[in-house]
This record gives sequence, C-alpha cells and structure tokens, in this order.
Amino acid sequence: MASPLGEKIKHLRNEKGLSLEQLAQMTDSSKSYLWELENREQANPSLEKINRLAVALDVTAEFLVSSPEPTPDNKVADEAFFRKYQLLPDPEKKKLRKILDAWEDE
Repeated sequence: MASPLGEKIKHLRNEKGLSLEQLAQMTDSSKSYLWELENREQANPSLEKINRLAVALDVTAEFLVSSPEPTPDNKVADEAFFRKYQLLPDPEKKKLRKILDAWEDE
C-alpha cells in the first residue's frame, strides 16, 4: 500500500504525462527510488528530494507532505508559479511583467 505522499507523486506525475524515468531525470533521482516512493507504505525522502519533486510537479513541498487533497488548489498552483518566477533571470521577469501590464491595459 502506498503512502499518501506516494499517491500524490504518482497522481501528479501521471497528470503531467511523465514517466518514472522522466521524473527521475528532472529530480536527479533513480527510477527505482521514485517507484519505491510511489508504491511503498513507508516513504521517507529527504527535504531536498521533496523540494525537487515539488518543483518538477509544479506544487509546493508543503502540499506534498501535508495536504490531504490529492490535487493542488489554486493557492498551491500560484505559490509554485511564483517560485518558478523567482528563479527566472531578470530579462525573463521583465517580459512576464510586460505581458501582465498589457493584460491590465485591456
């Protein structure tokens, strides 16, 4: 029986159309490690792995480890988006701000 964390990882991975191998590459993990996280009852990944999984799956680490819901709500999606935004180089941030400004002008 899978842990709640494992069920979330598997659900989100499938929702994004990612194979175990693809997610493993994105998170610097092995395919077998991710399979164990998804399918074993006792999942105990490091904080670093949780964070990498959260980034790859477009959710927050808090959602993965504590939310009872299998899919993220809008707040989680917004937080994940903002985290990605913060990692962008300044020229890319400027482009996104221009797009948002153009939307506001309509």
